[in-house]
Formats: sequence, C-alpha cells, structure tokens
Amino acid sequence: MKLKHLLLFNLIIFFQSAFSQEGIAVYTDYLTDNYYLIHPSMAGASNCAKVRLTGRQQWFGQEDAPALQTFSFNTSLDEDGKSGVGIIAFNDKNGYHSQTGAKLTYAHHLLFSRSKADLNMLSFGLSTAFIQSRLDESEFTTFDPVIVGGGFQQKDSYFNLDLGVSYHYLDFFTHVTVKNFIANQRREIYSLGIESDNLRKYLWSLGANFGNDDNILIEPSFMLQVTEKTGEKSIDLNAKVYKAMEFGKLWGGLSYRRSFDGAEYLNGDVVDNQKLQWITPFVGVNFKQFMLGYSYNQVLGDVKFDNAGYHQLTLGFNLFCKDKAFDCNCPAVVN
Repeated sequence: MKLKHLLLFNLIIFFQSAFSQEGIAVYTDYLTDNYYLIHPSMAGASNCAKVRLTGRQQWFGQEDAPALQTFSFNTSLDEDGKSGVGIIAFNDKNGYHSQTGAKLTYAHHLLFSRSKADLNMLSFGLSTAFIQSRLDESEFTTFDPVIVGGGFQQKDSYFNLDLGVSYHYLDFFTHVTVKNFIANQRREIYSLGIESDNLRKYLWSLGANFGNDDNILIEPSFMLQVTEKTGEKSIDLNAKVYKAMEFGKLWGGLSYRRSFDGAEYLNGDVVDNQKLQWITPFVGVNFKQFMLGYSYNQVLGDVKFDNAGYHQLTLGFNLFCKDKAFDCNCPAVVN
C-alpha cells in the first residue's frame, strides 16, 4: 500500500504541477463551445460575440478541493470580421494555493474566401496575462525556515503572453497555441531554484465536422499538450455530435485524455505502470442566444485520490449576432 500511496502522490503532483502554475489550467471546457479560453486566435472568429462563464469543482466532499471559475468575452471589431478582441478573468483555488488573473486578447483574421460557401480563414492571436499567485501560510505550524507562517499570506504577481494561430478551411480546423511564452518565477512565494521559470506549454488541436441530411454534425478532434520544461505530454481524443432543432441545437460527446508519462508501482508481486487518464462525457444545449453545457471528468486507473469526479458547468450568451458569413459545417465560426 505504501508504494501505491507513493504513486498516488506522484500522479497528483504531476497533475497539479502540470496545470496549476500556468494560469488557467487546460481542462476539457473548450469542448463546451469555449475554444477562445485556450486559443487566443479564436477571439472574434465567430459571427456572434460570446460571453461564457464556467464553474468547476473537483473532489466533492474533500476539504479545500480544487475549484475554478472563469469569465470570458470575445467579439469582432468590424463588420468584415478581420479583427477581434477578448477578455478572460479567472479565480483558481487549490488548498493553500490560489490564483486570480485576467487576459486581454487581440486577434487578426485573414480571409481568403472567394464566396460564402468557401470558408478559408487564417487567424493570429495574442493574449497578455496578469496573474497573482497566493500561498496562505496562516495555518502552518511546523518550523521550516522557508515557510513564513504566523498568519501571513505570501503573494506574487507576474505578467505573461499566450500566442496562437488558427486555420479554418471549409469544415476542417486546426489551432496551435503557446501558453506562458515568457519565462517567469514566483520568487516572493518560492525560493530561487525551487520553482522553474519555464511554464511554457504547447497546444495543438485538429478536427473536422461532417454533416448529413438529418441536421446532424459529427465532430471528431484531438488536442495534444506538451510541457516544454519537463517534456510531459498528453492527448485528448474527442467525439462530439450536434443535432439542429427548431429552438437551436442539442449537442454532446465524449473525450478521453491520456498522458504519455506514468509511474511504476508494486501490485502484490507484480510491477505495474499507470498513466494519468480520464474520461469526460459532456452535454449541452443552445436555446436561441443562450447556451448551457455540463461536463464530468472521471479519473481512470487502479490508483486515484478517490472515486469522486470533477463537475463543470458552462453558461453562455451570444450577442450582436450577424448574418452567417459562411455556408459551412463550422459551429465555432457560424452559430
């Protein structure tokens, strides 16, 4: 059991170190009509301005369990949709650690389309991020020269950039984003050398939409994540289905995330290996200009923190919608 506990600790450290220090963690909320949250080049790419609010709660019943709330808004600046802007605000809490921050985004869209039936768009996006990290040491009682304790809350703020490129061609799409482009270190919280100043992460998404005569769209896609400093890699394999209705759209799907990295543990007399993996069913509805989405993450494997999953709710509003610019199966661009 001790070796299993050690693996559990390593998996939790991997999960949190890979995601908690980078600002907004990369979960699966992009599948609930929220690509702008992770890809800055999607700001203003749609024919509607989009407001999205998300709330995420992990490990119900566990004290100080991780929780995340985000607010995002993005819109085009002109009638021809060549420029877009956006803003993201977030609050992320995980035990004694917490982060709040905001991102401002500008995106430029180059349209090579010859007609409304010919979507051909290359987009570039830049997000500037200001993030404050906090470590609450007020309840720490064990003596350690690195820990201040005594009711203090350590704080540090830093600035960073996200860069992204998107390309939409007919019913196909791809996105490439570099998160945390600038090297930074939270020296007011952690001593020099304890934390790496390289939080850079690369994201690559690729997918397509296939329609039929029953107003059904099928959207297979994947997303690859690579953390530069540690070389950690994971992949999301996604399948999403849309059904057009008189009032709007119903949609849902399934996502499977698997890390390429793992750890060995002793299971009886056998040495096993376990990689971080989870499965995410998600459902949603678009009713006129409103959107409601729900997703549930369940960690898989023999060794895990508990059997509880992670719940996430997304509320959305589409504003200032313009006529459809393109006749395509492209839900992220045409609502």
